[in-house]
Amino acid sequence: MSDFPDASPDPSDLPDALDVIHESRLWRDDGWTARIIKNDDDDGWAVEMTREGEREPTLISPWTMGRDKKNPKPIERPAFHTLVKTAKEFRRRSEQQLHAQLHKTIWVDSDQGSIKVTLDIVPDDDFPYADLQAWNAMNELLAKIQVAPNFSLSVASAERWVQSGYRKPA
Repeated sequence: MSDFPDASPDPSDLPDALDVIHESRLWRDDGWTARIIKNDDDDGWAVEMTREGEREPTLISPWTMGRDKKNPKPIERPAFHTLVKTAKEFRRRSEQQLHAQLHKTIWVDSDQGSIKVTLDIVPDDDFPYADLQAWNAMNELLAKIQVAPNFSLSVASAERWVQSGYRKPA
């Protein structure tokens, strides 16, 4: 027997698993929170979906009025799961769009064969820049330089860069 009291916490003092809430206007589960809010654009209601740990909602969508035509319809399990699925899809599409804006690839033909030219933009708050890189058909790096983040990568600009011997574009 130990001289120290049991140090394990009282289970009633611990938060519920992920602070699950199932209320008519607030539903928190599976790492997401759905909150019904007054729609500022009209007399209706909206629902905002926020991922756990984030400050801004991922999705804000109109919400159905209840039978009294004044108050919002309560959130229920099937609607919540549909909202989570929609929010995840919206998030995935946004990430894909951002990736497409920050990473571009063009193939050009040269004396050395097919060259893959990539532009990877680094959106730093203080010093944004982009890496312009050239790769051969065996995916070996041929050249890498830093350019302005607004560098316009096109077939013509990639061909000029390759033909110049990978000198920094003007």
